[in-house]
Amino acid sequence: MRAGKHAAALMGLATLCALTAGCGIRNTSVPVDAGAAPSRVPCDLPADGGVGQAPQGIPVRVYLICGSRLVPVDRTVQIAEGRTLSDGLRVAEKLLDELREKPSRPEQEAGFSTDVQDPVSVGPGRKGDPAGALRLSRDPADLPANALAQIVCTYAESAAAETDGSVVLGGPGGDPPRAYSCTQQLKTRPDTDPELGDVRR
Repeated sequence: MRAGKHAAALMGLATLCALTAGCGIRNTSVPVDAGAAPSRVPCDLPADGGVGQAPQGIPVRVYLICGSRLVPVDRTVQIAEGRTLSDGLRVAEKLLDELREKPSRPEQEAGFSTDVQDPVSVGPGRKGDPAGALRLSRDPADLPANALAQIVCTYAESAAAETDGSVVLGGPGGDPPRAYSCTQQLKTRPDTDPELGDVRR
């Protein structure tokens, strides 16, 4: 009986060792919930865009996708010497070029991306369109929701916008252009189709 009790005591000690000191415990693949992981998408860039000395050029602002929302990013564009970005169409062309551009490495590391892809271009309104209207090479309704939201909000804060802050956009077809506004809701949920603006004639 004493021998049996002694053996049981040794087994109990071994079990205690395994529980407290990890003696002979296999590694487990079961994840441990230590709370939410810190965000790896800061959506924040240094004032110079993370490229050191700010490049020379004309400063512009575009809206990119970051963390499932629209976030403004400052860029610079180059134009021919002696020319300016005072013309609405020229501004729209340059801004669309920037939206189509693949984000820089610092922008990508900060979580930025763009849904504006080729083929899409912008041109002037046609006869009968209101002054300041822009025509895209693709119907706005056919663009991905994020891409349209990026274009609308980027244009709305530039010389391509109307005096009320809206953007008058049409497609290549015969449908009249519509006025779109960059609302806070659109910035927060760019993946939803923006509300159709008023038809402008």
